[in-house]
Amino acid sequence: MMLRQVLEGAGHRVTEAVDGLQALERATAEAFDVALIDIGLPGLDGLEVAKRLRSMEPRLATTLLVAISGYGSPRDHARSRAAGFDLHVVKPLDGLNLLDQVQRLLRQSA
Repeated sequence: MMLRQVLEGAGHRVTEAVDGLQALERATAEAFDVALIDIGLPGLDGLEVAKRLRSMEPRLATTLLVAISGYGSPRDHARSRAAGFDLHVVKPLDGLNLLDQVQRLLRQSA
């Protein structure tokens, strides 16, 4: 809820999904600049969601994918990178810091 408030307060439109399958459906139905995906999603985990998004939709190739996880070891970061994530952030989240990181990455890719 706090993250949603930070993002909407910065002028971003937020769409939520409750599980991996719903995340895939929403991502393929709408165009997103950024997708914040929890690694621990029920059903399909976030790693699988990222892999499928990167492989199934050419227009999603430029979507910035951000992994959100409770784990932050080098192995965890490597696994999220291999799945197609652009950024790996560890909980608890600092919403303003995350917003800064995402905006920086978006500027770099523009």
